[in-house]
Amino acid sequence: MKRLFVTGASGFLGWNICNANQKEWEIFGTVNSHPIVIAGTNTVQIDLTDFKELKRVFKEIRPHAVIHAAAASNPDFCQENPAESQRINVDASVNIAGLCADRKIPLAFTSTDLVFDGLNAPYREEDPVSPVNVYGEQKVLAEERIFKTYPPAAVCRMPLMFGNPGPAASSFFQSMINALKEGRELRLFADEFRTPISGKTAVQGLFLALNKINGLIHLGGAERISRYNFGLLLMESLGISEAALIKCQQKDIITAAHRPPDVSLDSSNAFAAGFKPLPLRGELKSLLEPGA
Repeated sequence: MKRLFVTGASGFLGWNICNANQKEWEIFGTVNSHPIVIAGTNTVQIDLTDFKELKRVFKEIRPHAVIHAAAASNPDFCQENPAESQRINVDASVNIAGLCADRKIPLAFTSTDLVFDGLNAPYREEDPVSPVNVYGEQKVLAEERIFKTYPPAAVCRMPLMFGNPGPAASSFFQSMINALKEGRELRLFADEFRTPISGKTAVQGLFLALNKINGLIHLGGAERISRYNFGLLLMESLGISEAALIKCQQKDIITAAHRPPDVSLDSSNAFAAGFKPLPLRGELKSLLEPGA
């Protein structure tokens, strides 16, 4: 069985990747500060910023493909800790690309819709990048250096993702569900737009990219929606008629990292390649139905 090396197995996306396609791959998932056990996955505890250790692990596992999902992905953390976040978001990413280049194996790297400034959505792959925060800047730098190091890599720009988190990952989705069910106040932006997908759909896109894509690809959903309207849709899906859902604007909440207003992705190229995200109502129904 082919061996797949997945970084960031304890994170939301990495955990979803490790729980998919286990019949087709022997999966090795990396963990660091949040060690977890994933049934059917070989977990590897490693600091990805330690290049010597990373090379040793690659030599030992001899992967046939890599999905690099590990990142310091909280924009506020990156804004306040640029040197620390750069080591994982840029330096480790380029080192992984180099190791994949040495072995000539497929690499799918997870970037972000936050490489854009949010003023000219929807964004296609060829549109110029213009990040407004450190996290976006780091992902742009990682994209550029990965392509320089290993041109056949698939760089996947991911949208806002929702779904059930792993045991070590927090999720805005679960927080929203809990607040709605408990009747707690939930403030959501009416002027911030994304093209969200579920974690399961994101995984489908990443495996498609791993097998078919060389270069940039956008893996956004088919629907553009504000966080506030997503909250309304979630209420509907949960069967909740009344909730303390409060509409607010980006300017109402001060954060360390600036947020762009609309980073909706045009994912036509991915759709043409076989990426088929469900409508948001369908995504939510599949996540919320009993036993999901």
